[in-house]
Amino acid sequence: MLLKLKRTPGLYLVGFMGSGKSAVGHLLAHELGWSFADVDEDIENAQGVSIAEIFDQRGEQEFRRIEQEAMRKRVREVECGKPMVVALGGGAFVDPANRKLLEERGVTIWLDCPFHRISARIKDHTHRPLARDPEKFQQLFDDRQDVYSQAEHRIAADTDDPAAIVAEILKLPIF
Repeated sequence: MLLKLKRTPGLYLVGFMGSGKSAVGHLLAHELGWSFADVDEDIENAQGVSIAEIFDQRGEQEFRRIEQEAMRKRVREVECGKPMVVALGGGAFVDPANRKLLEERGVTIWLDCPFHRISARIKDHTHRPLARDPEKFQQLFDDRQDVYSQAEHRIAADTDDPAAIVAEILKLPIF
Protein backbone atom coordinates (compact mmCIF):
# COMPACT_ATOMS: atom_id res chain seq x y z
CA MET A 1 0.00 0.00 0.00
CA LEU A 2 1.18 3.50 -0.82
CA LEU A 3 3.04 5.07 2.13
CA LYS A 4 0.87 8.21 1.92
CA LEU A 5 -2.25 6.07 2.28
CA LYS A 6 -0.76 4.29 5.28
CA ARG A 7 -0.03 7.60 7.02
CA THR A 8 -3.41 9.13 6.26
CA PRO A 9 -5.78 6.29 5.30
CA GLY A 10 -8.37 8.29 3.38
CA LEU A 11 -9.80 7.59 -0.03
CA TYR A 12 -11.85 10.53 -1.30
CA LEU A 13 -14.28 9.86 -4.13
CA VAL A 14 -14.89 12.90 -6.31
CA GLY A 15 -17.07 13.41 -9.35
CA PHE A 16 -20.26 14.94 -10.59
CA MET A 17 -23.57 14.36 -8.81
CA GLY A 18 -25.04 11.04 -9.80
CA SER A 19 -21.66 9.53 -10.72
CA GLY A 20 -22.03 6.77 -8.13
CA LYS A 21 -19.77 8.03 -5.34
CA SER A 22 -22.06 6.84 -2.54
CA ALA A 23 -22.85 3.42 -3.98
CA VAL A 24 -19.23 2.77 -4.94
CA GLY A 25 -17.98 4.20 -1.66
CA HIS A 26 -20.14 1.88 0.45
CA LEU A 27 -18.96 -1.16 -1.45
CA LEU A 28 -15.30 -0.08 -1.56
CA ALA A 29 -15.25 0.55 2.19
CA HIS A 30 -16.76 -2.87 2.79
CA GLU A 31 -14.14 -4.53 0.55
CA LEU A 32 -11.32 -2.75 2.39
CA GLY A 33 -12.78 -3.22 5.86
CA TRP A 34 -12.78 0.57 6.29
CA SER A 35 -15.44 3.01 7.45
CA PHE A 36 -17.57 4.88 4.93
CA ALA A 37 -18.83 8.45 5.09
CA ASP A 38 -21.00 10.42 2.71
CA VAL A 39 -20.44 14.14 3.26
CA ASP A 40 -23.90 15.01 1.91
CA GLU A 41 -25.49 12.63 4.45
CA ASP A 42 -23.33 14.14 7.19
CA ILE A 43 -24.62 17.60 6.27
CA GLU A 44 -28.28 16.58 6.21
CA ASN A 45 -27.95 14.77 9.53
CA ALA A 46 -26.16 17.69 11.21
CA GLN A 47 -28.46 20.37 9.79
CA GLY A 48 -31.72 18.45 10.12
CA VAL A 49 -32.82 19.49 6.63
CA SER A 50 -32.14 18.37 3.07
CA ILE A 51 -29.40 19.83 0.92
CA ALA A 52 -32.09 21.23 -1.38
CA GLU A 53 -33.60 23.09 1.59
CA ILE A 54 -30.19 24.50 2.54
CA PHE A 55 -29.70 25.74 -1.04
CA ASP A 56 -33.21 27.21 -1.20
CA GLN A 57 -33.25 28.82 2.25
CA ARG A 58 -29.60 29.79 2.83
CA GLY A 59 -28.02 29.78 -0.62
CA GLU A 60 -25.14 27.94 -2.24
CA GLN A 61 -22.42 29.95 -0.50
CA GLU A 62 -23.67 28.94 2.94
CA PHE A 63 -24.04 25.35 1.76
CA ARG A 64 -20.39 25.33 0.60
CA ARG A 65 -19.28 26.62 4.01
CA ILE A 66 -21.22 23.87 5.77
CA GLU A 67 -19.89 21.32 3.29
CA GLN A 68 -16.28 22.34 3.91
CA GLU A 69 -16.80 22.06 7.66
CA ALA A 70 -18.32 18.56 7.30
CA MET A 71 -15.49 17.49 5.00
CA ARG A 72 -12.82 18.78 7.38
CA LYS A 73 -14.41 16.81 10.21
CA ARG A 74 -14.06 13.59 8.21
CA VAL A 75 -10.48 14.46 7.23
CA ARG A 76 -9.61 14.93 10.91
CA GLU A 77 -10.85 11.41 11.61
CA VAL A 78 -8.59 10.11 8.83
CA GLU A 79 -5.68 12.09 10.24
CA CYS A 80 -6.26 10.36 13.57
CA GLY A 81 -5.71 7.03 11.84
CA LYS A 82 -9.29 5.96 11.08
CA PRO A 83 -9.27 4.34 7.61
CA MET A 84 -12.17 5.77 5.65
CA VAL A 85 -13.68 6.00 2.20
CA VAL A 86 -15.38 9.38 1.84
CA ALA A 87 -17.92 10.27 -0.85
CA LEU A 88 -17.77 14.01 -1.46
CA GLY A 89 -20.51 16.20 -2.83
CA GLY A 90 -20.21 17.03 -6.52
CA GLY A 91 -18.98 20.57 -5.89
CA ALA A 92 -16.63 19.98 -2.95
CA PHE A 93 -13.59 19.32 -5.13
CA VAL A 94 -14.09 22.58 -7.04
CA ASP A 95 -12.66 24.64 -4.17
CA PRO A 96 -8.83 24.72 -4.45
CA ALA A 97 -8.48 24.74 -0.64
CA ASN A 98 -10.53 21.56 -0.44
CA ARG A 99 -8.46 19.87 -3.15
CA LYS A 100 -5.23 20.73 -1.33
CA LEU A 101 -6.58 19.47 1.99
CA LEU A 102 -7.65 16.14 0.49
CA GLU A 103 -4.53 15.56 -1.55
CA GLU A 104 -2.32 16.09 1.50
CA ARG A 105 -4.38 13.74 3.65
CA GLY A 106 -5.16 10.74 1.50
CA VAL A 107 -5.83 9.84 -2.11
CA THR A 108 -8.42 11.38 -4.44
CA ILE A 109 -10.21 9.23 -7.01
CA TRP A 110 -12.40 10.70 -9.75
CA LEU A 111 -15.38 8.61 -10.79
CA ASP A 112 -15.61 9.79 -14.39
CA CYS A 113 -19.19 9.07 -15.39
CA PRO A 114 -20.51 10.26 -18.78
CA PHE A 115 -23.23 12.89 -18.82
CA HIS A 116 -25.83 10.69 -20.52
CA ARG A 117 -25.60 8.15 -17.67
CA ILE A 118 -25.78 10.85 -14.97
CA SER A 119 -28.79 12.46 -16.67
CA ALA A 120 -30.61 9.14 -16.78
CA ARG A 121 -29.89 8.50 -13.10
CA ILE A 122 -31.13 11.84 -11.80
CA LYS A 123 -33.89 12.77 -14.25
CA ASP A 124 -36.64 12.18 -11.69
CA HIS A 125 -34.78 13.52 -8.65
CA THR A 126 -36.13 16.79 -7.29
CA HIS A 127 -33.70 16.90 -4.35
CA ARG A 128 -30.75 18.04 -6.50
CA PRO A 129 -30.98 21.84 -6.67
CA LEU A 130 -28.23 22.29 -9.27
CA ALA A 131 -29.96 19.84 -11.65
CA ARG A 132 -33.24 21.71 -11.94
CA ASP A 133 -32.34 23.58 -15.14
CA PRO A 134 -31.20 21.11 -17.86
CA GLU A 135 -29.04 23.64 -19.74
CA LYS A 136 -27.30 24.90 -16.61
CA PHE A 137 -26.89 21.30 -15.47
CA GLN A 138 -25.06 20.35 -18.68
CA GLN A 139 -22.90 23.49 -18.44
CA LEU A 140 -22.02 22.74 -14.81
CA PHE A 141 -21.00 19.21 -15.80
CA ASP A 142 -18.81 20.54 -18.61
CA ASP A 143 -17.27 23.23 -16.41
CA ARG A 144 -16.27 20.79 -13.68
CA GLN A 145 -14.51 18.20 -15.84
CA ASP A 146 -11.16 20.02 -15.74
CA VAL A 147 -11.35 20.29 -11.96
CA TYR A 148 -12.19 16.63 -11.49
CA SER A 149 -9.29 15.68 -13.74
CA GLN A 150 -6.97 17.07 -11.04
CA ALA A 151 -7.78 14.08 -8.82
CA GLU A 152 -4.84 11.73 -8.37
CA HIS A 153 -6.61 8.84 -10.07
CA ARG A 154 -9.38 8.56 -12.66
CA ILE A 155 -11.75 5.61 -12.90
CA ALA A 156 -14.13 5.28 -15.83
CA ALA A 157 -17.60 4.91 -14.32
CA ASP A 158 -19.69 4.15 -17.40
CA THR A 159 -21.66 1.34 -15.78
CA ASP A 160 -24.46 0.96 -13.29
CA ASP A 161 -22.55 -1.86 -11.55
CA PRO A 162 -20.75 -0.44 -8.49
CA ALA A 163 -18.86 -3.73 -8.03
CA ALA A 164 -17.24 -3.32 -11.45
CA ILE A 165 -16.07 0.18 -10.52
CA VAL A 166 -14.76 -1.01 -7.15
CA ALA A 167 -12.84 -3.76 -8.94
CA GLU A 168 -11.14 -1.10 -11.11
CA ILE A 169 -10.29 1.01 -8.06
CA LEU A 170 -8.72 -1.98 -6.35
CA LYS A 171 -6.41 -2.40 -9.37
CA LEU A 172 -4.87 1.04 -8.76
CA PRO A 173 -1.18 1.00 -7.81
CA ILE A 174 -1.99 2.59 -4.44
CA PHE A 175 -2.91 -0.85 -3.13
